Amino acid sequence: MHAVTEPRQAGSTAEPEADLSAARTTATPKVGFVVSKAVGNAVVRHRVARRLRHMVRERVGTLPPGSALVVRALPSAAVATSAELGQDFDAAIRRLRLVDDGDRNSGGSGGGV
Repeated sequence: MHAVTEPRQAGSTAEPEADLSAARTTATPKVGFVVSKAVGNAVVRHRVARRLRHMVRERVGTLPPGSALVVRALPSAAVATSAELGQDFDAAIRRLRLVDDGDRNSGGSGGGV
């Protein structure tokens, strides 16, 4: 998951950097989803997207204001439990340093993600 600051040049091996300037605004965080055909047929892709939307809805308040995040579902998301999706999302957010380890919202009952 990255908020890309500049378009990548063809042949570039440099990783995009997270745009931390977004944290200085008061706008609501925006989250988009990419669920490709590699995840499964249309029914499976829509199910994965719905589960991701539900999971992120519980956690959007922990993201910095004004941030933009793109969540890309891998093929394994089709068989992952909600708890596994949530753990992966939380780990990715921590890796991007968008929240502190103690700041994340556990999402309520039932493992939720």
